[in-house]
Amino acid sequence: MGSPAATYTGTEVGGKIVVGVADLAVTSDPSTTLVTYALGSCIGVTLYDPVAKVAGMLHFMLPNSKLNADKAKAMPAMFADTGVPMLFKAAYDLGAEKRRLIVCAVGGAEVLADDGHFKIGSRNRTFLRKIFWKNNILLSGDDTGGSISRTLSLVTADGTVVVRHKGKEHVLWPQ
Repeated sequence: MGSPAATYTGTEVGGKIVVGVADLAVTSDPSTTLVTYALGSCIGVTLYDPVAKVAGMLHFMLPNSKLNADKAKAMPAMFADTGVPMLFKAAYDLGAEKRRLIVCAVGGAEVLADDGHFKIGSRNRTFLRKIFWKNNILLSGDDTGGSISRTLSLVTADGTVVVRHKGKEHVLWPQ
């Protein structure tokens, strides 16, 4: 990639790092934008340190890695309980500090026609809030729930978080 520092398994496309499902990316390259698509019941978590200029994004599918230990070992970013700590650690490794982080969450919708039986979006939201509560992390922006799929972008130059759905965009952070 040629950036000052980056940790990711996403795909770089024209100045954008595409964070896929069960993936994460962290960078200090101000010329890139992190983006993830199709956040339905999945949740996208962004973090940004405005001093260190470190930006990160995670796209997790399920709340708890105990659901499938083998899958969690192979794809830890698939689960909130393993992916969130990986995201934060990768940001710290690039110089971010917890006290300065701006953290946002997007997704966690109920998009599957499952008659409310599985409630994956709701379970993801609840589990993520528990992780953040236990670690004293406050959300600076939250666009979760509902029944719509979303696209999430994080501009690494200034930490702007943009949410897109149904052809419309809104800035989640800063407000």
